[in-house]
Amino acid sequence: MKRGYKRLLLFEILIFILLILSSFAPSILTGYKSVIIYFTLLLIFRLFFGFEKDRHRYWKIICVELIINLLVFYIFYYLLGIIVGFVKNLYTVNIIFLFSIIIPIVLTIIIQELLRYLMITKSEESKLLTITTIILFSCMYLIGSVNSDIFTTSHNMFIFVATILLPTLSRNIFASYLSYKSGYKPVILYMLCITLYRYLLPIAPNPNQYLYSIIELLAPMFFMYNMYRFYKKDQDEDVIRDYQKNRILPLILPIMLASFLVYIVSGYFKYQAIVIASGSMTPHILKGDMVIIEKNHDYKNLKAGQILAYKHGNTIIVHRIVKRIKLEGHYYFYTKGDNNDSVDNYDIDEKDVIGTVDIRIPYIGYPTVWLNNL
Repeated sequence: MKRGYKRLLLFEILIFILLILSSFAPSILTGYKSVIIYFTLLLIFRLFFGFEKDRHRYWKIICVELIINLLVFYIFYYLLGIIVGFVKNLYTVNIIFLFSIIIPIVLTIIIQELLRYLMITKSEESKLLTITTIILFSCMYLIGSVNSDIFTTSHNMFIFVATILLPTLSRNIFASYLSYKSGYKPVILYMLCITLYRYLLPIAPNPNQYLYSIIELLAPMFFMYNMYRFYKKDQDEDVIRDYQKNRILPLILPIMLASFLVYIVSGYFKYQAIVIASGSMTPHILKGDMVIIEKNHDYKNLKAGQILAYKHGNTIIVHRIVKRIKLEGHYYFYTKGDNNDSVDNYDIDEKDVIGTVDIRIPYIGYPTVWLNNL
């Protein structure tokens, strides 16, 4: 092994040791402390190994291609939310949140990806160093996800490997490939996009743990395959730009469609679409139908005979109103499923009312019912 390779390998081993030590105090690599530590490592690397200027000519074109791939992925990912549901972003986006959470994440990603690029560049043709670099950066992104409970049972170990380790490795294999082929700028774009959407967008799809891990595992493979095909094309700049324009235009309609569907399914706007998972409203509404709920809190005008959507525990129920009473200025409702023999054995407080149902779309919800029954 060349002397330079040995020095680089030693540097990576020292970072591994640092990561192992920090695992006993995970808070060390969070927030601005993480920024300071990784920036110090970057300075040390530059001192001993120098700084390789990014000379990739077509990084802007690569960024556009990456954005196209990300748009395609997120269209399908958010359409999946129609089946698996959505979860609300728990973060409140304000100045404090921006400076305490977002800026440290952005700075950490930028510094990490600069460091990755320098290590990948210095590794040149050494497969050993390339592999150790991928493992090293996977460990960086795993910090905070590892705890002692993982090793207590084989089940916990399996969950960790399937849902955290393998997706992280997949993401870092693609990031290292992209860094080698295109420099650090497209990788920073990629890492920022797949990290920050969870914090900044008001809602996100809510797949179960296993489905989420499969998506996280396969998405980088999808990106890597498409980028590999792109690299094989003729690298004439004008030809590539025309090619990308022709790819972006067909995405406009799917983006609008996905946005509309997310709007009506997410539950955070005036209309909400849900799938009926039982036959309690047969024959008017069948299992597997999708219904559109119109938010309605005008309780005094809700009458017997209307179909009411309301929360009961953690479930949304769609049943017909049979009775409404007013007690001390508060409205209560009693409901019954059309296919049930008796009235529901509980009253519904007005605070649990979501709205009324007037629109039914037959059969479209069968995939949701099937997936939730797995």
